[in-house]
Amino acid sequence: MPDDAAPLGFIGLGIMGGAIAERLQAGGQPLIVWGRRPEALTPWLERGAEAVSTAAEVAQRCDTVLLCVSDADAVEAVVFGPDGIAAGARENTLLVDHSSIDPFRARKLAERLAPTGMRWTDAPVSGGAVGARAGTLAVMAGGEPADVEILAGIAAPYAGRVTHMGPVGAGQAAKACNQMVIGAEVAVWAEAIGMAHKFGIRVGQFPEALAGGWADSAVLQDHVKRMAAAEFGVSRSTAIMRKDIQAALDLARTTGSELPVTELVMSLYEKIAATGDETGGQVSLIRLYADGPLD
Repeated sequence: MPDDAAPLGFIGLGIMGGAIAERLQAGGQPLIVWGRRPEALTPWLERGAEAVSTAAEVAQRCDTVLLCVSDADAVEAVVFGPDGIAAGARENTLLVDHSSIDPFRARKLAERLAPTGMRWTDAPVSGGAVGARAGTLAVMAGGEPADVEILAGIAAPYAGRVTHMGPVGAGQAAKACNQMVIGAEVAVWAEAIGMAHKFGIRVGQFPEALAGGWADSAVLQDHVKRMAAAEFGVSRSTAIMRKDIQAALDLARTTGSELPVTELVMSLYEKIAATGDETGGQVSLIRLYADGPLD
């Protein structure tokens, strides 16, 4: 990274956004950051990032602003709220939204921002914070080809690939499909290891036993290991997965598609949510079949 590299704006230094920003900084990329809780920015400031007082100032000072927040309401608040990105918009500034939100909402927000002269690329990611730190994230991008090309150069430190899926909203639609598949895979593995445990199988052996076979996947190698060991991260919540699956169900209704498997997966996550304990995120589905570690 050249010493005179232009700073990137970054808003949303949570689990995923923080890992992406960390990877950018490791490559020497200067960052200008803002957060609703300034005290949470400390780790990135210690690595050289510059903090500003408003999201508007981020947009005023950067040609590209990366955003990675929890949901569509948070995106709208950061972009269009008081002293938000739109208030500091400059002609031809690029907004890259790494958040996972409803694809139709993404299009509406992009249309709303367009009169300011800013451009919008929706670019949700898959691979988790582990993938970000390893530089292997899959980025599904929606927007103009030239803007996705700019993103590909920016994302090189944290992404294994950036794929242009179509116009604005297409990245979010692709992410909804991604979450449908992950949700279904986690759900069936929870069933499978719950049954296998009752039979007496050492379920912790599944990742090694099936490695390289057709059932092998990142879900098997990560999520199944954590389900077997009942390792539930308290910072994770099923609410994130329910939000993503709901986006897929909304997309299905709009397009006249049927999603019977995805509807069933949603009902399982809602069953977990009804217990009042949503910690554990995606892998918490194993709680429907076991009370503790299975090995």
